[in-house]
Amino acid sequence: MEDQKIVELYWSRDEQAITETKKKYDNYCFSISRAILHNQQDCEEALSDTYLATWNAIPPHHPLNLATFIGKICRRLSLNKWRMLTAEKRGGGEVTLSLDELDGCIGDESFKESLEEKLLAETIDEFLATLKEADRKVFVCRYWYFDSIEDIAKRFGFTPSKTKMMLKRTRDKLKEYLVKEGVLS
Repeated sequence: MEDQKIVELYWSRDEQAITETKKKYDNYCFSISRAILHNQQDCEEALSDTYLATWNAIPPHHPLNLATFIGKICRRLSLNKWRMLTAEKRGGGEVTLSLDELDGCIGDESFKESLEEKLLAETIDEFLATLKEADRKVFVCRYWYFDSIEDIAKRFGFTPSKTKMMLKRTRDKLKEYLVKEGVLS
């Protein structure tokens, strides 16, 4: 079923919307959640929460891109679950590594408590638009999907060393861009 028809089902409060969403986006959402949580049961719980949150968000929202809308919800809920699960025990694999890598250019305080989170997100989107396609894809794989360096290298035919260097250079450029835009001092 087309996304627009699924959104119409949500707007008419037809429970078939959830069934159609699961059919179309279950694998997509599961891959997002698995990259963060690494546990089948936790991922399934995050997916259930995702569908409920989507039901509650449409209406009032009317997403133009349903995949992105659902993906953001799933990612946010999976990260919240991951934070809850790792609050007492530190660790967390690629999620921790990815967030730690970004911490150096974004800064822990501005990322966690910033009232300007939307501005930060918009500025990062603008920054990503300035990158070469390969650099942008590698960056998104690492910091949105939390893919490992090895997986990214394999996907794009790079060595892990080249992938690490690309990410470091992109983080450095991001930091410069954020300072230039006045998001960081």
